[in-house]
Amino acid sequence: MTIKKLPKTVLGRTGLEVTRLGYGAAHRKPQSEENARAVHKTVLEAGINFIDTADDYGNSEELIGQFLEERRSEYYIATKCGGSPTGHIWTKEHCLKTFEDSLRRLRTDVIDVMQLHNPTVVESQAGHLVEALQEMKQTGKVRWIGASTTLPDLATYLDWGVFDTYQIPYSALDRDHEDWISKAAKEGAGVIIRGGAALGEPGYGTGDDDGWKNFEKAELDELRQSGESRTCFVLRFTLSHPQAHTVIVGTTRSEHLAENIDVASRGDMPNDMYHEVKRRMDAIGETSY
Repeated sequence: MTIKKLPKTVLGRTGLEVTRLGYGAAHRKPQSEENARAVHKTVLEAGINFIDTADDYGNSEELIGQFLEERRSEYYIATKCGGSPTGHIWTKEHCLKTFEDSLRRLRTDVIDVMQLHNPTVVESQAGHLVEALQEMKQTGKVRWIGASTTLPDLATYLDWGVFDTYQIPYSALDRDHEDWISKAAKEGAGVIIRGGAALGEPGYGTGDDDGWKNFEKAELDELRQSGESRTCFVLRFTLSHPQAHTVIVGTTRSEHLAENIDVASRGDMPNDMYHEVKRRMDAIGETSY
């Protein structure tokens, strides 16, 4: 593949210089070894240096460890703790156990960012989850700690001031956290965006049909470049948020990964277009909060 230069930025107070496009290593269906090898190879060859996974994303951590162990110095790894085959178990002891399991599966001595995987504030307090993350960091095997979260818990977590990063959903079709992304960045936190391509337009990806209908209602097709898919347009919008440090997009198809890389390499939308998209979404009642 032709290597395109991907823009980078600093992930808040972590100081990690990350590519604006990251790779989300969650996969809903089992992959063949051949396919997984090809996708992971393409990620690094494209220059993507931020990979996000979780202890309960199937065999995602194992695949990263298997195919990328020898290239560990080329990327930052973010994972999440607390998972189990029957759902999350929100206790300090369980998070510490799954942390050790992640190190083994990823075949690494250090995890760059360890995140809580969407527990509520109540669950975090009852399970002493922040204490678990802080103990991981004290071992030297975790560099920075974060939380994957949404409102209303995000507001309280920001008040606590203990997390170095936040993973937050955002796209043109889901703008509820738009202003909160800026608030998190203002506090010095690194901002990791999930859902930045809205899971892809139905028929192309696995996005929600009702959500994508708003794309048509807002007449966003008028703003697309010639040959640009709706999914790529939405991803370009997400990448244009000035405080979205890295946008993790997952796929198991090399051709989709190549499209994402092309979008990111082109840089942000023109500022007037970015604001026009928001104006049109506001006009149909899809406002930010």
